[in-house]
Amino acid sequence: MLMSTQGIGYANGKIILMGEHSVVYGEPSVAIPFPATQIKTTVQAAEGETTIECLFYKGLLNDMPELLESLKAVIQVSLDRLGQNESLSINIDSTIPAERGMGSSAAVAVATTRGIYDFYKQALSHEELLEIVDISEKIAHGNPSGLDALMTSSSTPYYYIKGQPVTPIELRLAAVLVVADTGKTGQTKEAVASIGEKIRGKNKALYQRKITELGRLAKDSKDYLSHNQPEQLGLAMNQAQNLLSELGVSSLELDALVVSALSHNALGAKLTGGGRGGCMIALARNLNEAQEIATALEEAGAKATWLYEMSGD
Repeated sequence: MLMSTQGIGYANGKIILMGEHSVVYGEPSVAIPFPATQIKTTVQAAEGETTIECLFYKGLLNDMPELLESLKAVIQVSLDRLGQNESLSINIDSTIPAERGMGSSAAVAVATTRGIYDFYKQALSHEELLEIVDISEKIAHGNPSGLDALMTSSSTPYYYIKGQPVTPIELRLAAVLVVADTGKTGQTKEAVASIGEKIRGKNKALYQRKITELGRLAKDSKDYLSHNQPEQLGLAMNQAQNLLSELGVSSLELDALVVSALSHNALGAKLTGGGRGGCMIALARNLNEAQEIATALEEAGAKATWLYEMSGD
Protein backbone atom coordinates (compact mmCIF):
# COMPACT_ATOMS: atom_id res chain seq x y z
CA MET A 1 0.00 0.00 0.00
CA LEU A 2 1.35 3.42 -0.94
CA MET A 3 2.44 5.72 1.86
CA SER A 4 3.39 9.39 1.80
CA THR A 5 6.14 10.89 3.95
CA GLN A 6 3.38 12.30 6.11
CA GLY A 7 -0.38 12.35 6.31
CA ILE A 8 -2.44 15.38 7.29
CA GLY A 9 -5.99 15.43 8.61
CA TYR A 10 -8.15 18.37 9.60
CA ALA A 11 -11.36 18.88 11.54
CA ASN A 12 -13.21 21.98 12.71
CA GLY A 13 -15.10 22.87 15.86
CA LYS A 14 -18.86 22.95 16.14
CA ILE A 15 -21.39 25.24 17.80
CA ILE A 16 -24.95 24.52 18.88
CA LEU A 17 -26.65 27.66 17.63
CA MET A 18 -30.12 26.88 18.99
CA GLY A 19 -31.94 24.04 20.69
CA GLU A 20 -29.59 22.89 23.44
CA HIS A 21 -31.43 20.96 26.18
CA SER A 22 -34.79 21.02 24.38
CA VAL A 23 -33.28 18.60 21.83
CA VAL A 24 -33.27 15.99 24.61
CA TYR A 25 -37.07 16.13 24.59
CA GLY A 26 -37.59 15.67 20.86
CA GLU A 27 -37.43 19.32 19.85
CA PRO A 28 -35.19 20.47 16.97
CA SER A 29 -31.74 21.96 17.24
CA VAL A 30 -29.49 23.85 14.85
CA ALA A 31 -25.76 23.17 14.80
CA ILE A 32 -23.13 24.89 12.69
CA PRO A 33 -19.52 24.07 11.84
CA PHE A 34 -17.08 26.46 13.46
CA PRO A 35 -13.90 26.67 11.36
CA ALA A 36 -12.39 29.40 13.57
CA THR A 37 -11.22 26.51 15.78
CA GLN A 38 -9.49 23.54 14.21
CA ILE A 39 -7.58 20.34 14.82
CA LYS A 40 -4.66 19.26 12.63
CA THR A 41 -3.30 15.74 12.93
CA THR A 42 0.07 14.93 11.35
CA VAL A 43 0.98 11.26 10.81
CA GLN A 44 4.49 10.00 10.02
CA ALA A 45 6.29 6.68 10.06
CA ALA A 46 8.09 5.86 13.29
CA GLU A 47 10.64 3.37 14.56
CA GLY A 48 9.77 1.32 17.61
CA GLU A 49 6.27 1.75 18.99
CA THR A 50 3.53 4.16 17.90
CA THR A 51 3.74 7.50 19.70
CA ILE A 52 1.17 10.21 20.38
CA GLU A 53 1.74 13.89 21.03
CA CYS A 54 -1.22 16.09 21.97
CA LEU A 55 -2.17 18.67 24.57
CA PHE A 56 -3.00 16.08 27.23
CA TYR A 57 -0.38 13.43 26.59
CA LYS A 58 3.00 12.75 25.02
CA GLY A 59 4.28 9.21 24.88
CA LEU A 60 3.58 5.68 23.67
CA LEU A 61 0.15 4.78 22.30
CA ASN A 62 -0.04 1.72 24.55
CA ASP A 63 0.70 3.77 27.66
CA MET A 64 -2.04 6.36 27.07
CA PRO A 65 -4.34 7.03 30.05
CA GLU A 66 -7.90 5.72 30.03
CA LEU A 67 -9.09 9.28 29.36
CA LEU A 68 -7.73 8.89 25.82
CA GLU A 69 -9.11 5.41 25.19
CA SER A 70 -11.39 6.79 22.46
CA LEU A 71 -8.38 8.15 20.55
CA LYS A 72 -6.62 4.81 20.81
CA ALA A 73 -9.72 3.14 19.35
CA VAL A 74 -9.77 5.51 16.35
CA ILE A 75 -6.15 4.72 15.55
CA GLN A 76 -6.56 0.96 15.91
CA VAL A 77 -9.81 0.78 13.93
CA SER A 78 -8.35 2.91 11.13
CA LEU A 79 -5.24 0.72 10.88
CA ASP A 80 -7.30 -2.49 11.02
CA ARG A 81 -9.51 -1.29 8.16
CA LEU A 82 -6.44 -0.40 6.14
CA GLY A 83 -4.74 -3.71 6.95
CA GLN A 84 -1.76 -1.95 8.54
CA ASN A 85 0.09 -2.53 11.80
CA GLU A 86 3.27 -0.51 11.53
CA SER A 87 4.43 2.09 14.03
CA LEU A 88 3.42 5.70 13.53
CA SER A 89 4.20 9.09 15.02
CA ILE A 90 0.92 10.99 15.49
CA ASN A 91 0.93 14.67 16.41
CA ILE A 92 -2.38 16.39 17.25
CA ASP A 93 -2.45 20.19 17.27
CA SER A 94 -5.75 21.69 18.48
CA THR A 95 -7.26 25.14 18.95
CA ILE A 96 -10.63 23.67 19.99
CA PRO A 97 -10.97 24.03 23.78
CA ALA A 98 -11.81 20.75 25.50
CA GLU A 99 -15.02 20.24 27.47
CA ARG A 100 -16.66 23.40 26.14
CA GLY A 101 -19.34 21.81 23.96
CA MET A 102 -17.42 22.54 20.76
CA GLY A 103 -16.96 18.94 19.63
CA SER A 104 -13.34 18.52 20.70
CA SER A 105 -13.33 14.72 21.13
CA ALA A 106 -15.13 14.10 17.83
CA ALA A 107 -12.85 16.54 16.03
CA VAL A 108 -9.76 14.71 17.31
CA ALA A 109 -11.20 11.47 15.96
CA VAL A 110 -12.09 13.05 12.60
CA ALA A 111 -8.69 14.67 12.08
CA THR A 112 -6.76 11.59 13.20
CA THR A 113 -8.74 9.23 10.94
CA ARG A 114 -8.25 11.57 8.00
CA GLY A 115 -4.54 11.88 8.79
CA ILE A 116 -4.01 8.10 8.87
CA TYR A 117 -5.88 7.54 5.62
CA ASP A 118 -3.96 10.40 4.01
CA PHE A 119 -0.67 8.87 5.15
CA TYR A 120 -1.54 5.63 3.34
CA LYS A 121 -2.97 7.56 0.33
CA GLN A 122 -6.27 5.77 0.69
CA ALA A 123 -9.66 7.28 -0.15
CA LEU A 124 -11.95 7.82 2.82
CA SER A 125 -15.65 8.30 2.22
CA HIS A 126 -17.58 10.55 4.58
CA GLU A 127 -19.76 7.56 5.48
CA GLU A 128 -16.80 5.44 6.54
CA LEU A 129 -15.28 8.38 8.42
CA LEU A 130 -18.47 8.76 10.46
CA GLU A 131 -18.54 5.00 11.15
CA ILE A 132 -15.01 5.08 12.57
CA VAL A 133 -15.61 8.24 14.60
CA ASP A 134 -18.83 6.77 16.00
CA ILE A 135 -16.84 3.90 17.51
CA SER A 136 -14.62 6.44 19.24
CA GLU A 137 -17.51 8.63 20.40
CA LYS A 138 -19.29 5.64 21.97
CA ILE A 139 -16.23 5.11 24.15
CA ALA A 140 -16.01 8.82 24.99
CA HIS A 141 -19.71 9.56 25.50
CA GLY A 142 -21.62 6.28 25.78
CA ASN A 143 -24.52 7.02 23.45
CA PRO A 144 -23.56 9.87 21.10
CA SER A 145 -26.10 11.46 18.77
CA GLY A 146 -23.58 11.53 15.93
CA LEU A 147 -24.05 15.28 15.61
CA ASP A 148 -20.54 16.17 16.81
CA ALA A 149 -18.94 13.79 14.32
CA LEU A 150 -21.05 15.20 11.50
CA MET A 151 -20.44 18.84 12.36
CA THR A 152 -16.68 18.59 12.95
CA SER A 153 -16.22 16.81 9.61
CA SER A 154 -18.35 19.06 7.40
CA SER A 155 -18.80 22.70 6.41
CA THR A 156 -22.61 22.73 6.37
CA PRO A 157 -25.03 23.66 9.18
CA TYR A 158 -27.55 20.97 10.10
CA TYR A 159 -31.06 20.83 11.52
CA TYR A 160 -31.37 17.94 13.93
CA ILE A 161 -34.21 16.17 15.72
CA LYS A 162 -33.33 13.21 17.91
CA GLY A 163 -34.04 9.93 16.17
CA GLN A 164 -34.61 11.50 12.76
CA PRO A 165 -32.29 12.00 9.78
CA VAL A 166 -30.38 15.28 9.91
CA THR A 167 -31.20 17.98 7.36
CA PRO A 168 -28.57 20.30 5.85
CA ILE A 169 -29.25 24.04 5.98
CA GLU A 170 -28.19 26.45 3.26
CA LEU A 171 -26.22 29.12 5.12
CA ARG A 172 -26.94 32.54 3.61
CA LEU A 173 -26.61 34.75 6.70
CA ALA A 174 -24.61 37.95 6.30
CA ALA A 175 -23.39 38.23 9.89
CA VAL A 176 -20.46 37.34 12.13
CA LEU A 177 -20.63 34.89 15.02
CA VAL A 178 -18.54 35.68 18.09
CA VAL A 179 -17.74 32.84 20.49
CA ALA A 180 -16.36 33.50 23.97
CA ASP A 181 -14.98 30.97 26.44
CA THR A 182 -15.83 31.52 30.11
CA GLY A 183 -12.77 29.47 31.01
CA LYS A 184 -14.95 27.11 33.02
CA THR A 185 -15.88 23.57 32.04
CA GLY A 186 -19.51 23.19 31.04
CA GLN A 187 -21.63 21.09 33.40
CA THR A 188 -23.75 19.31 30.81
CA LYS A 189 -24.72 16.22 32.81
CA GLU A 190 -25.75 18.25 35.85
CA ALA A 191 -27.67 20.74 33.72
CA VAL A 192 -29.55 17.99 31.86
CA ALA A 193 -30.40 16.27 35.15
CA SER A 194 -31.69 19.49 36.73
CA ILE A 195 -34.02 20.15 33.79
CA GLY A 196 -35.22 16.56 34.00
CA GLU A 197 -36.20 17.13 37.62
CA LYS A 198 -38.12 20.28 36.66
CA ILE A 199 -39.93 18.50 33.83
CA ARG A 200 -41.03 15.79 36.29
CA GLY A 201 -41.79 18.19 39.17
CA LYS A 202 -44.93 19.95 40.37
CA ASN A 203 -44.52 22.77 37.81
CA LYS A 204 -43.85 20.41 34.92
CA ALA A 205 -46.38 22.07 32.59
CA LEU A 206 -44.59 25.42 32.97
CA TYR A 207 -41.19 23.94 32.17
CA GLN A 208 -42.52 21.83 29.32
CA ARG A 209 -43.81 25.02 27.70
CA LYS A 210 -40.32 26.50 27.94
CA ILE A 211 -38.87 23.41 26.26
CA THR A 212 -41.48 23.63 23.50
CA GLU A 213 -40.72 27.31 22.99
CA LEU A 214 -36.99 26.58 22.69
CA GLY A 215 -37.86 24.08 19.98
CA ARG A 216 -39.95 26.65 18.11
CA LEU A 217 -37.09 29.15 18.24
CA ALA A 218 -34.72 26.54 16.80
CA LYS A 219 -37.16 25.76 14.01
CA ASP A 220 -37.51 29.45 13.15
CA SER A 221 -33.75 29.92 13.27
CA LYS A 222 -33.27 27.42 10.46
CA ASP A 223 -35.22 29.78 8.21
CA TYR A 224 -33.36 32.84 9.47
CA LEU A 225 -30.05 31.24 8.44
CA SER A 226 -31.18 30.38 4.93
CA HIS A 227 -33.11 33.63 4.28
CA ASN A 228 -30.46 36.06 5.57
CA GLN A 229 -32.39 37.42 8.55
CA PRO A 230 -29.73 38.26 11.16
CA GLU A 231 -31.94 40.63 13.19
CA GLN A 232 -34.59 37.95 13.63
CA LEU A 233 -31.96 35.38 14.55
CA GLY A 234 -30.54 37.76 17.15
CA LEU A 235 -33.95 38.21 18.74
CA ALA A 236 -34.44 34.44 18.80
CA MET A 237 -31.07 34.01 20.50
CA ASN A 238 -32.05 36.51 23.20
CA GLN A 239 -35.36 34.74 23.78
CA ALA A 240 -33.59 31.39 23.99
CA GLN A 241 -31.11 32.73 26.54
CA ASN A 242 -33.97 33.98 28.72
CA LEU A 243 -35.62 30.56 28.59
CA LEU A 244 -32.37 28.73 29.32
CA SER A 245 -31.78 31.04 32.29
CA GLU A 246 -35.28 30.29 33.57
CA LEU A 247 -34.48 26.58 33.22
CA GLY A 248 -31.44 27.15 35.45
CA VAL A 249 -28.66 26.26 33.03
CA SER A 250 -26.91 29.62 32.64
CA SER A 251 -24.29 30.92 35.10
CA LEU A 252 -22.98 34.19 36.45
CA GLU A 253 -20.04 34.06 34.05
CA LEU A 254 -22.26 33.37 31.04
CA ASP A 255 -24.75 36.06 32.08
CA ALA A 256 -21.96 38.63 32.41
CA LEU A 257 -20.71 37.89 28.90
CA VAL A 258 -24.24 38.04 27.45
CA VAL A 259 -24.81 41.46 29.04
CA SER A 260 -21.45 42.70 27.76
CA ALA A 261 -22.16 41.55 24.19
CA LEU A 262 -25.63 43.10 24.10
CA SER A 263 -24.35 46.37 25.52
CA HIS A 264 -21.85 46.51 22.63
CA ASN A 265 -24.46 46.23 19.86
CA ALA A 266 -24.71 42.47 19.45
CA LEU A 267 -27.92 41.46 17.68
CA GLY A 268 -28.30 38.60 20.13
CA ALA A 269 -26.34 36.57 22.66
CA LYS A 270 -26.80 33.28 24.49
CA LEU A 271 -25.01 30.33 26.00
CA THR A 272 -24.12 27.44 23.71
CA GLY A 273 -23.98 23.79 24.67
CA GLY A 274 -24.72 22.34 28.09
CA GLY A 275 -24.36 25.60 30.01
CA ARG A 276 -23.33 26.29 33.62
CA GLY A 277 -19.95 27.20 32.16
CA GLY A 278 -18.49 26.58 28.74
CA CYS A 279 -19.03 29.13 25.98
CA MET A 280 -21.42 31.83 24.89
CA ILE A 281 -22.16 33.10 21.40
CA ALA A 282 -23.08 36.54 20.10
CA LEU A 283 -24.23 37.67 16.67
CA ALA A 284 -22.72 40.80 15.08
CA ARG A 285 -23.76 42.68 11.95
CA ASN A 286 -20.26 42.83 10.50
CA LEU A 287 -16.61 42.11 11.24
CA ASN A 288 -15.85 45.52 12.77
CA GLU A 289 -18.68 45.22 15.27
CA ALA A 290 -17.71 41.61 15.96
CA GLN A 291 -14.16 42.67 16.81
CA GLU A 292 -15.49 45.35 19.18
CA ILE A 293 -17.75 42.79 20.85
CA ALA A 294 -14.86 40.33 21.19
CA THR A 295 -12.69 42.99 22.84
CA ALA A 296 -15.48 43.85 25.26
CA LEU A 297 -16.01 40.18 26.09
CA GLU A 298 -12.34 39.70 26.90
CA GLU A 299 -12.48 42.77 29.13
CA ALA A 300 -15.55 41.24 30.80
CA GLY A 301 -13.64 38.06 31.65
CA ALA A 302 -13.70 35.81 28.58
CA LYS A 303 -10.58 33.65 28.46
CA ALA A 304 -10.62 33.47 24.66
CA THR A 305 -12.75 34.67 21.76
CA TRP A 306 -13.14 33.58 18.14
CA LEU A 307 -14.89 35.11 15.12
CA TYR A 308 -16.67 33.33 12.27
CA GLU A 309 -17.81 35.29 9.23
CA MET A 310 -20.94 33.48 8.14
CA SER A 311 -21.72 33.59 4.43
CA GLY A 312 -24.50 35.68 2.92
CA ASP A 313 -25.55 37.14 -0.40
